[in-house]
Amino acid sequence: IDLLEGDLGTVGSKICWTYTLDGEKKISKQVLETIDHENKVLTLKEFEGDVVDIYDNFKATLHIETKDEIDLVCWTLEYERPNDNVPELESLLNFIVGMTKAIDDHHNN
Repeated sequence: IDLLEGDLGTVGSKICWTYTLDGEKKISKQVLETIDHENKVLTLKEFEGDVVDIYDNFKATLHIETKDEIDLVCWTLEYERPNDNVPELESLLNFIVGMTKAIDDHHNN
């Protein structure tokens, strides 16, 4: 992850993710739209990159809910397919779930 503009972790900051999905190098440039510390919600909107080259209005929301001292992570991906021939973003969702699990494993070891 690289900071493109602003201060990392602040609303309006812009970041660039470089990642590998299905064996291909991908890029996602996102703006941090919202941070709600009280409700543990973070929203990122892609403004340039591989996803918005195909899909319209891509936004990812991370919400963490704590129950019985356990943090439960929920990702919501919002996007528009330009037509029915464009597949859903299942491989990206699987990537995000895997990344979340890897972070959890790192912090719990």
